Amino acid sequence: MISVTKLLCDSENFGDKLRYIKGASDEKYGVSPGRGPVVVWNCTKACNLKCLHCYADSDCNKHDGELSTEEAKYFIEDLGNFKVPVILFSGGEPLIRSDIFELIEHSNKKNIRSTISTNGTLLDKDVCKSLKSLNVGYVGVSLDGIGSRHDDFRRTKGSFDKALSGIRNCLEIGQKVGLRFTINRHNYDQLEDIFRLIKEEKIPRVCFYHLVYSGRGSEMIKDDITKEETRDAMDLIIEKTIELGKEYEILTVDNHADAVYIYLQAQKKHPELASKVLNLISMNGGNRSGMAFGNVDYRGDVHPDQFTWQHTFGNIRDSKFSDLWKNNSHPIIQGLRNRKTLLKGRCSSCKWLSICNGNFRARAEAVSGDFWESDPACYLSDKEIGL
Repeated sequence: MISVTKLLCDSENFGDKLRYIKGASDEKYGVSPGRGPVVVWNCTKACNLKCLHCYADSDCNKHDGELSTEEAKYFIEDLGNFKVPVILFSGGEPLIRSDIFELIEHSNKKNIRSTISTNGTLLDKDVCKSLKSLNVGYVGVSLDGIGSRHDDFRRTKGSFDKALSGIRNCLEIGQKVGLRFTINRHNYDQLEDIFRLIKEEKIPRVCFYHLVYSGRGSEMIKDDITKEETRDAMDLIIEKTIELGKEYEILTVDNHADAVYIYLQAQKKHPELASKVLNLISMNGGNRSGMAFGNVDYRGDVHPDQFTWQHTFGNIRDSKFSDLWKNNSHPIIQGLRNRKTLLKGRCSSCKWLSICNGNFRARAEAVSGDFWESDPACYLSDKEIGL
């Protein structure tokens, strides 16, 4: 996750304290010495929508093996003892879990900041009040287009109106909320509209996700945008971020070539910012899946991130998350923590490797079958990466 606002406008938001700190790029087990990783917990696979790109391949069914309330509390207690700074409740749709508020409250007791990733359709006024009363740090609502474009992508009519209503319900009571927008062939032309929406609705945060080929998203490789279109999208995001300033937090997610591209563009168009940008992205260290970022699925299996469920390090029913995370014996987790010598292709020779850290392994494996091959979504030219 790259804060374009931090890099270009010197903003100060909660996540910046985890991303842009000295030593973060070298930490193997957490976001900084003495802290565990940020953890995404897909607390359920059930969902009331049927989104085209769902990495979790969620549906409306109840799935066997879901962690019980007591198992979940034990897991959260371990995260607290491991000094995990943030738990992101994801799914499926996390608000479907009947015990979700109880689990958020338990996270509070263990001094873990709770955030939620939701499709927004269940964010009625009472739910938002409950989230606010539980001091939820952030509610991320997925909007992948305007109106019917979003509904088509979510394969559910009326989902846009319900999600936007949920955002408004959060804003009305001061619950921090933002958009999550996954850029792809179906919505690329609506980026301007999304920026217009956040200004009209005064939505303080937006995360632009690059498509990852995982779950149902693995069927959308052909629907990803071209490298030239990605550069155009980034140019627009950079331009709008500077225009909006610190009042809005703009981030990009799941393509660490963005950090390098922002720096290269700063050199050309905003040279006064270039050295500061380079310093910040050097501290961050690029992709940190399996290092400062981890995932647990609804069954309790531990993965390097939520897009890499094909690689499992163990199950929290058998061992504590903290023990599994510190165990360096699995070849994938060991490799992720010392990946630079394992990377192949363009990644292996890229002069920005210390900044990007090899980008997203799930995309590389989805396209090539090799976990350590180059990320096919890198849109930097050979000249830009020093080849």
